[in-house]
Amino acid sequence: MTLAERCGAIEECYEFLLGYAAQGLTTDTDSTHGGQLRTLLAQAEAALIGLRDAYLAAVATARLEPADRYHAFLDVLDRDARDTLAALQLVLAQPGISSQLIDNFNASIHVRALLTDLFLIDEVLKARAAETAAPTNGG
Repeated sequence: MTLAERCGAIEECYEFLLGYAAQGLTTDTDSTHGGQLRTLLAQAEAALIGLRDAYLAAVATARLEPADRYHAFLDVLDRDARDTLAALQLVLAQPGISSQLIDNFNASIHVRALLTDLFLIDEVLKARAAETAAPTNGG
């Protein structure tokens, strides 16, 4: 799974969860979207596993410096990803997933921290990529 695919799976799942939480369902088995809910949660689960390593590879490939600053931040991202993964797996283990359960999951500080981490590192990587792609002045 590429880094873009991982981020896309996490973001797509979160966006779907926002709508699911608003439906007021007592269980996903009552919903026409129940199968989609579990599929997106499973895709987000797969995306979270190894997320730090995928970012480490991106940092190494781009030869971003100072590397220790990136590694320190990726340690934070890894903790938030592992905490979110634990919560997500708890949700998936339930025989029925209510809208209220998803609303509580969405509100989790771990999920919020992870999303913020992803937005931050993505902006940094985009800016650094733009810097390296920009033509230099002089000759």
